[in-house]
Amino acid sequence: MFWVAKMLALALSSFLGRARGFDIGLSTKCVAIPQEMAMCQKVGYSEMRLPNLLGHTSLEEVVLRATAWQRLARTDCHPLVRTFLCSLFAPVCLDTFIQPCRSVCAAVRERCAPLLACHGRRWPRALDCERFPAGEDRCLASLAKEHGHPHKVLPKPACQSCPAVEEFFMHKRALEVFCDNNFAVKVKLSKKRTVLGHQDFNFDCQVEFIIQGSLLPYEMQNMIQQWLLINENCTERMSQPHRPMVYLLVGNIEDGVILVNNIYRWHKRDSQLTLATQKWRYHKCL
Repeated sequence: MFWVAKMLALALSSFLGRARGFDIGLSTKCVAIPQEMAMCQKVGYSEMRLPNLLGHTSLEEVVLRATAWQRLARTDCHPLVRTFLCSLFAPVCLDTFIQPCRSVCAAVRERCAPLLACHGRRWPRALDCERFPAGEDRCLASLAKEHGHPHKVLPKPACQSCPAVEEFFMHKRALEVFCDNNFAVKVKLSKKRTVLGHQDFNFDCQVEFIIQGSLLPYEMQNMIQQWLLINENCTERMSQPHRPMVYLLVGNIEDGVILVNNIYRWHKRDSQLTLATQKWRYHKCL
């Protein structure tokens, strides 16, 4: 996330002298970005313009409208998703409005629109990429080519139907399931409420073991968190309002896609599941 914030700061300083965005009238004002807009915290600036580029005239309206996009931003569906959304919801307080470039919008839409579709939502008309300038000398463009760093390409979580949650099984059956998959991650889920009363989720992902594969524990944790955010219908089913729940997510990574195939409730007194995880270290698959 640091490189995104750094990139935004560089972009703003680069385009400050040559931007030709919307003119700021006497009715606009600079205000602090509200804490409720977590996706726009630590993006390189702390004050925004009102009204913003989407026509929202009050902080209450901005926070309300941005809430639906916060979870999408957390999925990191595109490296510039936060930069793009914050340039619209919380434009930096400069002498001119700097719009995102059409190419940035198109790149974010290509990667993130399928996730909206997973939740039954379409890419909104208000974010139609044709409304943004095409020339990158007059808008907020990606500086990834100039300032980017090579990074490891990780598998992407898939939008999928929620596997049935299994409550009890013998340890021999668990070992068979482990042999048929290449990762297993222990996950703790709990619900929380945001300031506006909307439900959200806490993720406490702990990688107990990874079956085969070359992914590091923190990489696996990041992908599982993204899977839970993308497949919120499944996360909603597993979460309970008053107490945390622990699950074992088992699945495969194939062709650059991560799929969860089995979900098991992890009870504290479930000796069979505990026994299976202990035996796995020495188990030989047929």
